Amino acid sequence: MRYIRYAFLAALAAVLVSVALANRGAVAVALLPETLARLSGLTYSIQLPLFVIIFASIIAGLLIGFVWEWLR
Repeated sequence: MRYIRYAFLAALAAVLVSVALANRGAVAVALLPETLARLSGLTYSIQLPLFVIIFASIIAGLLIGFVWEWLR
C-alpha cells in the first residue's frame, strides 16, 4: 500500500511540475480593474508567473472549503 501512495505522489508531482513549466509566463495581477483603479487612485499591480496564481487559487479554494465545512 505504501508503494501505491508513493507512486501516486510521484505522478502528482510530475503533473504539477509540468503545469508549472507550461505556465511560467508573467502576468499582471491588479488589485482593482483598470477603470476603478484610475477612479479611486489605487493602481497597485504585481507581475507573477501564471503557475503561482493557479496554485495559490487552488490552495485558497481548499482552505475556504475546509473552513466552510468546519463552520457547518
